[in-house]
Amino acid sequence: MNYQKLPSPPHLKDYVRFFWVLESSSKTQIPYVYRSMADGCLELVFHYKGRFTEITNGVNIPQVHSLIHAQTNQFRRFITDEHFGIFGAYIYPYAAQRLFDHPPTALSNQMLGLSDLLGEIGREVEEKIMLASNNQIRAKILAEFLTQRAKGNFQMKNIPAVNVIKSIIHRRGITTVKDLADQSYLSVRQFERKFKQFSGFSPKLYTRIIRFQAAMDAYGNPKRSLTEIAYETGYYDQSHFIHEFKQFSGYHPKVFFSGNAEGTEYREES
Repeated sequence: MNYQKLPSPPHLKDYVRFFWVLESSSKTQIPYVYRSMADGCLELVFHYKGRFTEITNGVNIPQVHSLIHAQTNQFRRFITDEHFGIFGAYIYPYAAQRLFDHPPTALSNQMLGLSDLLGEIGREVEEKIMLASNNQIRAKILAEFLTQRAKGNFQMKNIPAVNVIKSIIHRRGITTVKDLADQSYLSVRQFERKFKQFSGFSPKLYTRIIRFQAAMDAYGNPKRSLTEIAYETGYYDQSHFIHEFKQFSGYHPKVFFSGNAEGTEYREES
């Protein structure tokens, strides 16, 4: 399994956190199951080699070659028995309006085909990505596409909600709604309404998701106990940590951090 991150161009840093690649290194007789977790950012995903099928409610749903997997508070399961290659962009939720002509609130918890969102423009960039000979070229193609979609408006630093979302991610979700509202010079009610417009979720739910993601970063360090991980990432006790982790991932954290959970192989590479 090969997983790597590629930096986004400096002029896109307010939109794209990074590009990423996930490739299987060899074909296996055992199907590979990938589980996506709750996430505060959205992903633009291209399956340039092989395809996954989503497993949901006992029904297998084949995935399209290019899609938007929006910010989500849910986990989903996918399976493939093919050699695969995936190229993606990890994007701040507030960028959805400018890049894809849809507000974050309209996309939350959804997974939509790129051509369904953008029509012919989406089909054209999908074809370019699929035909590219390597991931450096894919990164260039995708950067050019997103640059065009941004329409020359690259700076978003003067939008308070944008700065707050970045602050929550930087703080790894360890903050309160009142502190965030005070930071924005708004009442709590005003802040909650504004924040949801830019993130797709209430600030309370969003900070919970980011805190959960911070906890997942402890993967690969067997010396840390669940209690240590819980307190270091802002949970008030281990029971609270276990409940939140199971809600957002479908795993008991003990299973996830054991290294034996499905779809965690790529984390060994990161």
